[in-house]
Amino acid sequence: MATTLSEKARAFLDEPRFAVLATINPDNTPHLTVMWFELQGDEVMMNTKVGRVKEQNLRQNQRISICIEAGYSYVTLAGTVRLIEDQAIAQADIRRLALRYHNEIRAAELVRNQFAKEQRMTIRMPIEHVLERL
Repeated sequence: MATTLSEKARAFLDEPRFAVLATINPDNTPHLTVMWFELQGDEVMMNTKVGRVKEQNLRQNQRISICIEAGYSYVTLAGTVRLIEDQAIAQADIRRLALRYHNEIRAAELVRNQFAKEQRMTIRMPIEHVLERL
């Protein structure tokens, strides 16, 4: 596995695709969930509602892997996350992600009716390992 992204992989990840996030459950089984994400330099930013299984798993084991696919093309990334619980940052990050995946009207609606009412957490993963098949 490489440790840096190619320009082709960066272009692939700039598209609003979904990531499948793998965390580890307390019994050491994998937990998979679909996530919004954004590549920011050499880090991946994601965000979740506090209280979900992935959040509980990440408090116990900060190592993750994500896979982003389009048919037979994919990029798999792995690393050790930092959890950011500051609500000003977490709310700004979920707004940013909502705008990445939806138009301005729908993003504002999601923020107003759902995200602003939740305790959120940002997940930041410096990229440590890369596997590309593009």
